[in-house]
Amino acid sequence: MPVDNSIKAWLALSLVRGLGGEGARRLLQEFGSPEAVLAAPASTLSGYVKADVAAAITRGIADELLAPVLSWLEEDLNHLVTLGDSDYPQALLNITDPPLLLYVKGRRDLLNATALAIVGSRNATPQGNSNAEEFSKSLSDAGLCIISGMAHGIDAAAHRGALRGMSSSIAVVGTGLDKVYPAANRDLAHALAARGALISEFPLGTPPVATNFPRRNRIISGMSIGCLVVEASLQSGSLITARLAMEQGRDVFAIPGSIHSPQSKGCHALIKQGAKLAETAQDILEELPGVRRIDTGTPQTSGTQNQDSDLLERIGFDPVSMDMLCARSGLTVSQLSAMLLTLELEGRITALPGGLFQRIH
Repeated sequence: MPVDNSIKAWLALSLVRGLGGEGARRLLQEFGSPEAVLAAPASTLSGYVKADVAAAITRGIADELLAPVLSWLEEDLNHLVTLGDSDYPQALLNITDPPLLLYVKGRRDLLNATALAIVGSRNATPQGNSNAEEFSKSLSDAGLCIISGMAHGIDAAAHRGALRGMSSSIAVVGTGLDKVYPAANRDLAHALAARGALISEFPLGTPPVATNFPRRNRIISGMSIGCLVVEASLQSGSLITARLAMEQGRDVFAIPGSIHSPQSKGCHALIKQGAKLAETAQDILEELPGVRRIDTGTPQTSGTQNQDSDLLERIGFDPVSMDMLCARSGLTVSQLSAMLLTLELEGRITALPGGLFQRIH
């Protein structure tokens, strides 16, 4: 699909060297659109930004810098969501430094889902990983999208648990979306792209620079209605996310642990500072008004029938793969496998070679 000129203008403005978010927002407020900013003479622009930045805007961005992004946007799962887009996360408009644009891989519709951040130590204990995964699944089943940073440890466990649940998960990363960091999470990144989303404010090609990760934390907390810290030492970067959440007016929760464990010290410090102690997912849900509750314990025939009909619509009438069905439905492979087996036994679909499924006319 061709990229319209408006998206190209937003992209060009975001790639101007030396123009930060604050300067870009100042120019947009004054001139009204990226196109108008890019068309303004340097003498006018220099009244709002430094002269060298004004000159860089006037010179424009070389085609070789734009081309990789335009090529990347040709892939179905890839999107560029700008500050002026209706799909831009509305919660980020209320933070002090909203990103000018977001690179998105996966489900664009999740950007304004009701979400909870779950973060914690990269060097998590087995119990910490288990807690993160089970809390995430329960909260996902309650309709919350789980946001984290796709790091080792608690982040990865939170994403896995959320994808097992009925909702989904978003990873906010500190690199360009053409890179997977850490590389060990490549399979997780693919699962998030298919059934959830990965987002970044950093241009394609951006490596994992240490200073990028604290910056991405404001997006993790800013897109969420609350933040749960599962495990954290007193030096953990997760405490930065929790502090940002407090400053942004979000609820902060922490899971307590052993008084002897270094990985519990950060959580205990947060609780002393006013974070809410969370022993169960229910403790969190009770503090979040308006969150949709889902009872997963009682099967409902009518709901199952509706799910089957909805899945048949998403299959369509052409052969479709499991990965594509995951992307279309937002369901996990395990959930889909059970539903597809039922439909096949009922004679409503058939399994084809190559892992494809087709609806029977």
